[in-house]
Amino acid sequence: MPEKITQLQKELETIIKGKKAVTDKIIMAVLARGHILLEDVPGVGKTTTALALSRLMGMEFNRIQFTPDVVPSDVTGFTMYEKQTGQFMYRPGAVMCNLLLADEINRTSSKTQAALLEVMEEGRVTVDGETHEVPQPFVVLATENPVGSSGTQMLPESQLDRFMVSLSMGYPDHQSLVELLRDRQKVNPLELARTVITREEVLKLQSEVQDVYVADEVLDYIAKLAEATREHEMIVLGLSPRGTLALCRMAKAAAYMSARDYVIPKDVQTVFKDVAAHRMVLDSRARYQEKSAREILDEILAEVPQPKVEG
Repeated sequence: MPEKITQLQKELETIIKGKKAVTDKIIMAVLARGHILLEDVPGVGKTTTALALSRLMGMEFNRIQFTPDVVPSDVTGFTMYEKQTGQFMYRPGAVMCNLLLADEINRTSSKTQAALLEVMEEGRVTVDGETHEVPQPFVVLATENPVGSSGTQMLPESQLDRFMVSLSMGYPDHQSLVELLRDRQKVNPLELARTVITREEVLKLQSEVQDVYVADEVLDYIAKLAEATREHEMIVLGLSPRGTLALCRMAKAAAYMSARDYVIPKDVQTVFKDVAAHRMVLDSRARYQEKSAREILDEILAEVPQPKVEG
């Protein structure tokens, strides 16, 4: 693993206390050219994480607070007639950046959500017949309040499928909370964050992750895991082909973060639940037995035999 990634991890740990497992997976998703959904209660560091990443990775950062009155043009931009030139000029929307924090995405209208998710999928916006490419790298880190919170609505499955991973920060443990209180007595560590990886280096790292080797046995294992989610009696909607590709890309990033240029089954297992859980639709039996998607995915991991590929 490049020294730059190790440096990035260390700097993130000084800002986000006790959440290395989560922040590592966010870094993996960025390296795999994916978008991240953070579902959690307010105040656990979702916004701070996005700000820290943008500063440490030298990315241009925009934030859009989603409310019911946010419209698609706020996201994608719009054209305006310029009297001086006599021409229509494009005014960029929030997506014209490297890292977009889409705060509380499940509080806005379906039309606005769809506008953002189209850009996430295609990497460009079309306004009044003109296409505009978003800057590269381009990452959306969306936060979602738990379903049932005031003013929220569930994201449709087709939109959830656009996110490579869904993660939860969770509350810090006691020791991490004490360290957080101690560190913020006089200064916020986020204010001291400096760039450790440039945008050009991020693009280079993304290309290196893409070149990580996946043996046919491991590809077969990934396919079997995906098929097992579709055949499980408690899952109505399993892992889609897009989700299966996301699992392969995240496994490559996991291997890269472990200083390997090839994927082993453990890499797939490390990211499987984060890639698959938000894509699952469970039937009434799962709800009746109070089984979560992650618990069912644990069962699938235990049942599907893994290939013998040495690490």
